[in-house]
Amino acid sequence: MIVYFTGTGNSRHCARLLARELGEECRDAAEFLREGKPARLRSQKPWIFVCPTYAWQMPRVFEQFIREGEFAGSDQAYFVMTCGSEIGRAWENNRELCIRKGFSCRGTLPVAMPDNYILLFRAPGREEAERMVRQADTRLQAGARFIREGKDFPPVPAAALDGVKSGPVNRLFYRFQVRAEKFRATESCVGCGKCARLCPLGNIRMEEGRPHWGDRCTHCMACLCGCPTGAIEYGRATKGKERYHFPGPEEE
Repeated sequence: MIVYFTGTGNSRHCARLLARELGEECRDAAEFLREGKPARLRSQKPWIFVCPTYAWQMPRVFEQFIREGEFAGSDQAYFVMTCGSEIGRAWENNRELCIRKGFSCRGTLPVAMPDNYILLFRAPGREEAERMVRQADTRLQAGARFIREGKDFPPVPAAALDGVKSGPVNRLFYRFQVRAEKFRATESCVGCGKCARLCPLGNIRMEEGRPHWGDRCTHCMACLCGCPTGAIEYGRATKGKERYHFPGPEEE
């Protein structure tokens, strides 16, 4: 079974592609996260966890979801992580998570996809995004072959600063960056409520036709990048920047 967490759709696309390649069932972690209830799932085939990379680690909210959930049946686990370019030592944390859950870790597959974290970076243009998705699809198809044949994913190459990125930098990111206070809706907001529907944590409520953010934000950028009128900003960091969400029929 494939279980995924997504903000702007990259990881959803990867999960659905793998589901088609492998003939697997695909479940969105948001089904459980919005309700604040642990998962109770069973699969006789290996678990495939698909998620984005936040500051060179699995998103904490998804790690907690796996830690607190019940994943019965198979004791094999693969991880697929979308990223702008690389995942640091996230694979090491995934392996430790498997030990805590009683899984046999079959490896982590990094998949480069268009960057959506426009608070710090710029999203690629349409042509560049489409090129990256094509390359990602090829990599995912290769990853599916490893899973189909019961093989581990190849080891992730290690770089000198990976431990710093996935360790102290990740902790600083969550301590100082991941906040919802600066999100706001400009006068372009039409009160459609799409931001609230897209939020995988159910952290946005609509009041008098305007969105209001709670304190469960994980900076997935679903609201900001999915707004049909581009009305959502994060302080001054996103002003004038192009938004990105996965293009095509998988848009929600």
